[in-house]
Amino acid sequence: MTLSLSQVLLIEVSGPDHPGVTHSLTGILASHSARVLDIGQAVIHSSLALGILVEMTAGMRSSAMLTDLLLKAHEMGMQIRFTAISADEYRAWVGSQGKRRFLVTLLGPSIEAAHLAAVSGVVARHGLNIDRIDRLSGRTPLESADDTGRVCIELATSGGLADESAIRGELLDLTAEHDLDIAFQHDDVYRRNRRLVAFDMDSTLIQGEVIDELAALAGVGEQVRAITEAAMRGELDFQASFRKRVSLLKGLPEAALTQVVETIPLMDGAERLVGTLRRLGYKTAILSGGFTFFGRELQRRLGIDYLHANELELRDGVVTGEVIPPVVDGARKAALLGEIAAREGLNMEQVIAVGDGANDLPMLRLAGLGIAFRAKPVVRRGARQAISRMGLDGILYLLGVRDREAAS
Repeated sequence: MTLSLSQVLLIEVSGPDHPGVTHSLTGILASHSARVLDIGQAVIHSSLALGILVEMTAGMRSSAMLTDLLLKAHEMGMQIRFTAISADEYRAWVGSQGKRRFLVTLLGPSIEAAHLAAVSGVVARHGLNIDRIDRLSGRTPLESADDTGRVCIELATSGGLADESAIRGELLDLTAEHDLDIAFQHDDVYRRNRRLVAFDMDSTLIQGEVIDELAALAGVGEQVRAITEAAMRGELDFQASFRKRVSLLKGLPEAALTQVVETIPLMDGAERLVGTLRRLGYKTAILSGGFTFFGRELQRRLGIDYLHANELELRDGVVTGEVIPPVVDGARKAALLGEIAAREGLNMEQVIAVGDGANDLPMLRLAGLGIAFRAKPVVRRGARQAISRMGLDGILYLLGVRDREAAS
């Protein structure tokens, strides 16, 4: 019997989860030669919800199939419900699969009902339907030994979105109201096939700015720090401000460089992130307006594939106050990112860029996934994604990597 002459049956099963539920019910369907049109299953705590969509032929309607399913469900302590779907309703559902799909990812120390209500409200107002909700983080204990909790919930949505910039703006506004980061991505083949991640170094892979630490040792810390902060906010031209800061380091002994290498810590989550990326076959790069002497140590420690940074000029064991051209500024970072991608045979949709300063915006905008990490407001507004409330390894959630899949 063709689909046009038959109904479609939705079978919904719920109850305590235990091994064998799906096998028992699909075994009954198999004995009646049922054709499965769709199936989905989820387990929350110890409760299972299973849905099976099958073609309901005339032979099945006159058989004991439904009775057998009812008896088996009762035997297993499950509730079961049958809903008839017409052929026209089924065709309309099949036809809707061409809608655009998006992922909305919520990240924070905890996820409250207020967060979900606010985000789902924005999603609904923009005409998107939530198709699936997944938890990517580990299970949350009732009591934690510290306050460093981390929770990630991913909403898979679909629909005809009229204004992508508007929904992004509303979600960004929510992050200012709640202790929450929210990412909005296209759910497409590139999201599952990115292969290169490029990082800024200072205040991204490491905690702090190397040039500020060097300046403190040179006795010009306040002057350099003020210039650095203005440059990162986008208030000063990077090249001019960078050369001015370097000039203030003139006369600093080379031993100070080693001292800084030994004292600045990695950003929290950096080792877990890069270790997981390497295990998954990603290429990694440091594209930094900082200095190569520190970048080389990071490259060795983390196993980074590419490094491009600024070469601080030394003469007779002393910093000259000059940098060897070319200066790695925002434009050069973007150009280098394009060159590395081409060398690896990748298009830019397969590339991720991560940074915190205004000079990172060109590469964040060029990459398929640009992430402002603990960034200044101007950078968060200019990037498509932002993470401020987790360590660097929170980026793994935006790639769909679950906690149990990440490097320990």
